[in-house]
Amino acid sequence: MSFLGSLLFNITLYSSLPFISAVILVAYPFVSAKILSKIASFWISFILKLLRFLCGLDWEVKGLSNIPNSPVIVISNHQGQWEAFSMQYLFHPLCTLLKRELLYIPLWGWAMGLLKPIAINRGRPREALRQALDEGGDRLDRGLFVLFFPEGTRVEAGQINRYSRSSFELALRSNVPVLPIVHNSGDCWPAHKFLKYPGTIFLTIGKPRKVLDAKESAHEVENWTRASLKRSLNIKVCN
Repeated sequence: MSFLGSLLFNITLYSSLPFISAVILVAYPFVSAKILSKIASFWISFILKLLRFLCGLDWEVKGLSNIPNSPVIVISNHQGQWEAFSMQYLFHPLCTLLKRELLYIPLWGWAMGLLKPIAINRGRPREALRQALDEGGDRLDRGLFVLFFPEGTRVEAGQINRYSRSSFELALRSNVPVLPIVHNSGDCWPAHKFLKYPGTIFLTIGKPRKVLDAKESAHEVENWTRASLKRSLNIKVCN
């Protein structure tokens, strides 16, 4: 059942990408970035419902009241593709840090570029850091939430890699708080895997944190994420 549901989900997901990309590209000259983000969130809502229907994969959110009205830097652990969808649904307008090669994908990459991401060259880390700080500050000034995955890559379920300081440096420079998030998406939709497993992903939104020292804050949020993820492992997750 997991195989058939995953197959049907992937077929629908990838066949709908050209459609939503075309909608964003056509709408771009006539609407604001905020409206474009809402258009994307409607499609993402459909994808998440499809995931529940075809794969039996549901999700629960704790801490929605912690989301402030003004833009902040969203800090999340990274276990797979699911959080790329869910974050766009929870926060909009949202700016995401991503590798620039993704913008070269026809239609989808072009549409992504219109949503004001920070597209970095991962082969040049110093240049990428400077770009993240400069463009991240610009996006915050424009009223966008800015999303970082400080582990830098997807990791296996139940694990947390060391958090980099770049997002916390941006928070310090821009004088905005960070909003920590933790989830167990890799239990149901593992990184680099085709199969999606039935069950529930638990996502917790922590309280906003003011950054006074980037290194110390990165360590504190990493520890909070690790402890919160450990607690979630004691909850029934995915089959």
